[in-house]
Amino acid sequence: MFLVANWFPIIGVWVRGALVETTLFDAVCSLYADGMWPIAGLVLITTIVMPALNIASVIYLLLPLHTGRLPQRPEVVLRVLKHVAPWGMTEVLMLAMLIALVKLQHFATVVPGVALWAFGAVMVLLTAATFSFDPRDIWERIDGGPGGDSSSPRRMVNAQAATGARAGLFVCHDCGLVSKPFAQFRGRICPRCGALFHLRKPNSLARTWAFLLAAMILYIPAVLLPVMITSTLFGTQSDTILSGVVFLWASGSWVLASIVFIASIVVPMLKILSLAYLAWSTQLRSSLMPRKRTRIYRWVECVGRWSMLDIYVVTILVAVVQFGSVATIDAGPGAIAFGAVVVLTMFAALSFDPRLIWDAVELDGE
Repeated sequence: MFLVANWFPIIGVWVRGALVETTLFDAVCSLYADGMWPIAGLVLITTIVMPALNIASVIYLLLPLHTGRLPQRPEVVLRVLKHVAPWGMTEVLMLAMLIALVKLQHFATVVPGVALWAFGAVMVLLTAATFSFDPRDIWERIDGGPGGDSSSPRRMVNAQAATGARAGLFVCHDCGLVSKPFAQFRGRICPRCGALFHLRKPNSLARTWAFLLAAMILYIPAVLLPVMITSTLFGTQSDTILSGVVFLWASGSWVLASIVFIASIVVPMLKILSLAYLAWSTQLRSSLMPRKRTRIYRWVECVGRWSMLDIYVVTILVAVVQFGSVATIDAGPGAIAFGAVVVLTMFAALSFDPRLIWDAVELDGE
């Protein structure tokens, strides 16, 4: 189904008696041809490369299990899958296609393509696979069963310790293995997946602040500069993210306008403010409301991908609306700034270690 979605056209429009269609890859190529290679690369990675790696990794892991054997080097594939998963954004792309359909109705007669329905099926199947596939089942098979070894770290846990680190245990960032102190393992390497062991993510707060400050700076041009430039016989119109929301609202698409406003204006702003609050409170070693702050981090981690909505809408419109002197849509400089904000805030969220919140709680308890 994923191959069908990428092979066949997403959307077609009738112009002067001819049907103009575009595939997702064609849309990426259109951006690249216009000199918007940063956006073209971002769209290519998040809508084609990462979902393809996700699907291929799951198939590679599950097919051998049906024959009662483990695949070759499953630990490597599981680590790849963990890092790839946040960057596959098929569900965001699907919503962007629906918004693009509404906008294109004002230019010409729109024909939904085969790939539109295929992407809908891919979205449903990937969502079902995400909820059904549990990497822990495969890790247990690698370990030789759910019981683990006889020297389970649970026997060494101090019940009064607030964190595993305080109890003398270490958690692998990649596979989640709870292990004995570093002295047990050569070179601080996880004995199960081969990743480097770290008590906490290295330079977590410094990296979080660096990505966050860069996102704050770029957020201003992302909102003020045009993300889309429309040229027609009547002149040229530059649209910012906010004017795009106004257009949808004025067209009667109140639901879509609200979704775009939340995903493209509210969510990035809340992400930046939330991460700044988490980094600041953690740096001050605050012990206030650790559970609530952890929930805030989980929310930021979950919703970050939806800010890509406007980037995908622009990508589709740029590929379809190329009617020469009649009408042409090009991506504006605001699209690059906004895409950078999305990526930087996602990197900031991935860099932040929420366990630092609980370290302060334990110190306060002492």
